[in-house]
Formats: sequence, C-alpha cells, structure tokens
Amino acid sequence: MAITDKEMKARPGAKDVWLRESLGYGQGALQARITRTGERRFYYRYVETSGNEARLLIGPYSADGASGLTLAQARDKARELSTLYRSGVRDLRQHFEAQAAADSARLEAQRLAAEAEARRLQAEADAEALASSRRLTVRQLFDRWRATDLQPHVGADGKRVGRKDGGAFVAAQFERHVLPFIGDLAASDLTRQDLLAILDARKAAGTLRTANMLLTDLRQMLAFAVERAIVASNPLQGIQRRKIGGKDTERERVLSDAELRQLWAALPSARLNPRSRCALGLILATGVRVGEATGATWADAHTSRDRTILLRAVAESADTKFGIVDMAARTWHLPDTKNQREHTIHLSGFALTCLQELAQLRELDERGEPSPWLFPDRSRLQPVCVKSLGKQIADRQRPADKRMKHRAKSTEALLLDAGPWTLHDLRRTAATILARLGFSTDVIDECLNHKLQSKVARIYIRDRREADQRRAFDALGAHLDDLLLKIASTPNVHRLAVAS
Repeated sequence: MAITDKEMKARPGAKDVWLRESLGYGQGALQARITRTGERRFYYRYVETSGNEARLLIGPYSADGASGLTLAQARDKARELSTLYRSGVRDLRQHFEAQAAADSARLEAQRLAAEAEARRLQAEADAEALASSRRLTVRQLFDRWRATDLQPHVGADGKRVGRKDGGAFVAAQFERHVLPFIGDLAASDLTRQDLLAILDARKAAGTLRTANMLLTDLRQMLAFAVERAIVASNPLQGIQRRKIGGKDTERERVLSDAELRQLWAALPSARLNPRSRCALGLILATGVRVGEATGATWADAHTSRDRTILLRAVAESADTKFGIVDMAARTWHLPDTKNQREHTIHLSGFALTCLQELAQLRELDERGEPSPWLFPDRSRLQPVCVKSLGKQIADRQRPADKRMKHRAKSTEALLLDAGPWTLHDLRRTAATILARLGFSTDVIDECLNHKLQSKVARIYIRDRREADQRRAFDALGAHLDDLLLKIASTPNVHRLAVAS
C-alpha cells in the first residue's frame, strides 16, 4: 500500500507508528516513522549483503516541503536509492560513509591546496614588497632621508644633529628643481647623467649657488642610500663643486677705519630704526652674530628661573640665540650658540654706550611691563625677526631703480666707497681690527666664539682665555670710540655718548 499524506499527518499515538510502501520486489521499500513525540521521518529500507535489514534516513516530513520532504520528494529519493541498490551497492550506509569520507578528503585536499596557493601568492607579494622597498623612488628616498637624518634632535653625545628646519629648505629646493624631473624614477636606476642634467640646468640658468647646494644635498642623500643598500653606489661620487657651480668663494669684505667713519656719518640721514643703529655698534664692539643680537634680553627681566626658561623658549622659537645682557656686570652671556657651547662676552665702554641708548629706547610691552628684549618686535613680547636688520641694511644699498615696494626710500644711504657690505662683514671687521691691534688668532677665535679647527685642541684645551678676551674687547671698544670721536664735531653726525 502506498503511504498517504493523511497517514503522515495523523496524530501520534502511545507508540511509534511505522508506515511502509514497497518499491517492488527486490527494490527495497520506503518507510515512514511517526514517533510518540510527533517527529515524522522517511527511511529507505533494504537488505545488506550480510542478509540483515537496514534503514537509511532520507529526511524529515513536511507537507509543503518548507521544512523537510514532501511525500512525493521522499518517494523520489527512495527510488534513487533503490536504483543505486539494484546497481550492486548493497551496503548503502558504508557506501555513503565512504563517499562522505572521500568528499571530506577531497575538500581537505582542496583546502590545503588553497592554503598553499595563498602562501605562494603571499610570498610573491612579500617578495614584491621587499623588492619595492629596495627600489624606492627618488621621492620616497628623499622622504626617508629627511625623516631619518634631517630632523633636528640631540644625539647620545649631547650634540645637536640634523637640520634646524627639519629639512624644510632642502625640501623646497628639491620640489622645485629635482623631484618634478626624477621624483618617480627608481633610486637604484639613477645615473650620473640624470643628476648632472638637473645640475647643468641650474648652471645654465646662472643660479650657481643653487647648483652647488643641490650637489651637496643630492650627494648626502645618495650617501645615505648607499649606507642602507638602497643604491649600489653614489653616482655623484667624485663630482666637484668647481665643475658645477664653481668653487665657493669666502667673503673677504672688511670695512676700513675710513669706511667705518663714513658709515657712522651716514647713519643719521639713513632713517634707520634707532635700535638698528645701536645694533650695528654692538655687532662691531662684540662680534656677535645677528641671531645672537636679536635674541638678547635684559638681565632685570629674569625675575625667576621659570621666567628665564620661558624667555629662552621664546627666543628659540623665533630662530634666535638666547642671551642675557648684564650692564652692571659688563657681560653678555649666551648659554647656547651656533657652536653648541656657552659664550660670555665682556662689554667694553663702547658696547655699554650702545646699550645705554637701547635702555633709553626700552618700552613697555602689552602687559605694561618693560620689554625683556633688547630688540623687540611691535608687541614687545618677543624678539624682532632675525632678518629685519639685514633687510634694513640691504634696502639702503641698492640703486634707486631697484627700490622694493613699500621699503626704504633712502636706497643708497649706506653705500660705502668700497662697495656693498653685510652685517656679517661687521663681525669680520671686528676680528680684523683685533688682529691689527696685536691680538693672537686664538684669542680672536675665543672672542668671536669660533669653533676650534683642531679636534685635539677642542678636546684638551678647555681654557677660554677670559682675561685675554676682556683686554681684547676693551681694546676693540677703545679703537671704535676713537674713530667716532674724530667725527664728533661734524654736523648731523650720529654720536654715541661715551660711557664712563
């Protein structure tokens, strides 16, 4: 008898109910089981090779097929199993277990093959990434060099290394002259021809100093790359500056005594800021660098240790060298300088004269307190821009037709007979006067805080020759004062009162 849906839907009884539908002689049968709990399942019944009857689960019953097999679907499945059974597969359970095991083994083999392929692809990707890292583009090489070597920091020996601006200037130069042309080229593929083409372009444009600076920076970057095996060799090795922008020439401009008198006579009509006039005298009398002058503070502004720390931080943020001027002690102390050592300047009578005039010009800051800076900006809270004084001097040494807009009208007011001069030339002039006065080179080097050329001297000679420095500064001040006294009677001449 065929099993019906009515039978399959019948309420469960106290015992399990088995329903049977023959598929034909020797073909097995479709069976259905309704348990006491209401479960309804289909089975295929057959006789194993051993002669034992066995049942193979087909699946649960579902009248609509939503959660199981309909009666028709179960019947079709049973016929499929019967066909397999009649084909000679008598032990169906073992057959399906073996098939499941084979399928599992096949899937495992596929999984292992997929993992092996994934590992192979990852290894290829890693190898490609490694090759890519070893084949940095010039732009990538520059970024790595800048991040590694150009950032300013203090080394283990306490010395500052890197560049103060973190490589901002060289980055601007490279973005303009280098990277647009070879930035995307692999650094390992760079040739001398590629690099010389860039340098020759600057040479042809007449910007020889730029060509030399690019040569230096490119050579340093490529040396960095050689050390890290990014490139095999430095293509610029052996290229000399004289072949690119020409040999650098050191400025030799020194103002003679006659020119110093001419300069001082020209100051009143040059319409310089009064503090700027004093700055010229201070640089001549002390040999300080411009950044050291603009970062100077008055001693009475240091009311506490925290105040000193704050002022020093402000000076450094303004790219100046912090210093403390004490007129009573006649000292100008610089705790840190370009040469990374402290330096104390003895203030001569001439230097004190300049400082007395600056003290008279001292103003209150926005908080109503005396400005701590010898050369403050308009807020009086921080030092004036380090480039300000140099611009004032340069603006007054240019032809009238070269006057810059919104700048000084007295374009030739400070031109001297021997030609243009710079603030650093005043520092060189101070050193030259000391030499003419008979002071030795080592004393002059200490007065100007030059770095000792001899490594042995830097390590073993710790005496700064303070007494000799004081005599030298006093002699320099007396000489400068004598030069000014000689023109004191000239009308409209800038004259600093002599300090006692």
